[in-house]
Formats: sequence, C-alpha cells, structure tokens
Amino acid sequence: MKLREKHNSLQEILKGLGKVVVAYSGGVDSTFLLKAAVDALGAQNVLACFSGGPSEPKNQLDRARKMAKDMGTALQIIEAGELADPNFTANKADRCFHCKSHLCKVLIDVANEHGFDHVVFGTNYDDLDDFRPGNRAMKVFGIRSPLAEAKLTKDDIRRLSRQMNLPTADMPASPCLASRISYGVEVTEQRLKQIDEAEDFLRGLGFVEFRVRHHDTLARIEVNPQHIEKITAEPLRSQIVEKLKSLGFKFVTVDLQGFRSGSLNEPLSEEEKRESL
Repeated sequence: MKLREKHNSLQEILKGLGKVVVAYSGGVDSTFLLKAAVDALGAQNVLACFSGGPSEPKNQLDRARKMAKDMGTALQIIEAGELADPNFTANKADRCFHCKSHLCKVLIDVANEHGFDHVVFGTNYDDLDDFRPGNRAMKVFGIRSPLAEAKLTKDDIRRLSRQMNLPTADMPASPCLASRISYGVEVTEQRLKQIDEAEDFLRGLGFVEFRVRHHDTLARIEVNPQHIEKITAEPLRSQIVEKLKSLGFKFVTVDLQGFRSGSLNEPLSEEEKRESL
C-alpha cells in the first residue's frame, strides 16, 4: 500500500470514530495522530490528554502544550496513578500492561465525562511486532489504534510529519521513564526522578538519541556508537560522573554496544515474553 493510500485510510478510520480522546505524549506518533484527528474531525471533536505523572519526562509537557495550542485543540493533563499499583512498581516483564491499564481507565472516564465516543492511542504498525505488553491493555479496554489499523509504520509517520511540517518529524522516541529501570528493580518516584534529571543533563550537553538505564546503584548510559568516544573523553566524562553521582548513583558506565531501543528486554526469555503479552 502506498503512503498516500495509508494516509487516506487513516482519515477514513478517524472519520468513523466521531469524537475522540487522543492519548497525547507530544512525541512523533501521538502528535501526528492528533494532527490527523483534527484534520479529519475538526478541533472541537478532539481532546488531547497528556499523562503528567512521574513516569513521563518533564521536558515534554511544554512542547505538548504548544503543539496542542497550535492545532487549536483542548489539552487536559491527567495522572494515571500507576505508582499506587504494586503490580506496576514490582517492575516485572508485564509492567507496561499494568501502566497502560491505568491510563486506559482514566482516559475512558475522561471520554465518558465529556461525551466523546472513543479513546485512541498512537500505536503504529511496527509496534505490533515489538515486545509491548501495553498493547494487551488496549485490547482489554477496547482502545483503538488508528495508525496501526492504517498500517502506518514509524518511517511512514515521520515522512508524513515532514510533509505536514510537524516539528516532531525527526524527534527521537522518548518512552516512559519506567522503561529505563531494569526488571526486578522497584519503580519509585525517586528513581524516575533520577533518570529524568540525568537525561535532562545529557540533553543539555548536546546528546540527542540516548538512554540512561537504571540498575539500582548503577547508571548505564547508551549513546550512538559514534558518540562513545565523545562521552568518555574529558571534560564530559568527569562532568557526567559528578552529576550522576550527585543524583544518587554509585557507579556510572557507558554501554559499548551503544544506544538501542528496548535493551532491557534483551535478558528476557521467549517464555517470559509470551507470558507478558
């Protein structure tokens, strides 16, 4: 299917949904979905909901507010309350299912309260083949994924975002902060804050695509392989060590494999993955 055909399919899917609540993070996929929904349904029939809890990077809210305003749609800040759930904080392989379940419940309540017909997420077609226990939560709660239904891949969404002049077109992915914490290490607000502040510091040093993985007392930094020499050279090396230790980490390492999405899933067996999906 050609890109234009996929985009037309997305528009038809959205038009059939009536009034929608969009789970909006300010990232590539949800920004494109929000714009597509506004184009298909009109801004008055779209409500963007941003999860403002401690699991979300703090730097995303201002950007999300601006883009929603530019599109002319209302933005509501919500909190899913996932830290109150021991199934989430235990941080097992199905953590994402419990997190997404809380978010789905809150968004459905918002939709019912404001008279909206559906809740939609920015899940793309590539996400269906990835290890994402949160996809199961969306099925359980009847949440729609218009981008995936239209078979739009991440690359498709970036290409269409460029055509629409969306500022998120080439922005790196930024999943929830809990996804940086090694399985089995309890998710706490303090650990989420450590990650957020550590990544904000690295962002200020000019790094764009990277992760700070939390292994209890150890911080494992992933950057693109071509930037490993830069991050381990002075004066950045000492600055980073000093900053991350001030946040409470006892050890600071750089992963020689470099940045890769979902690296914390690598130790999971196929059986563990199947049980969580």
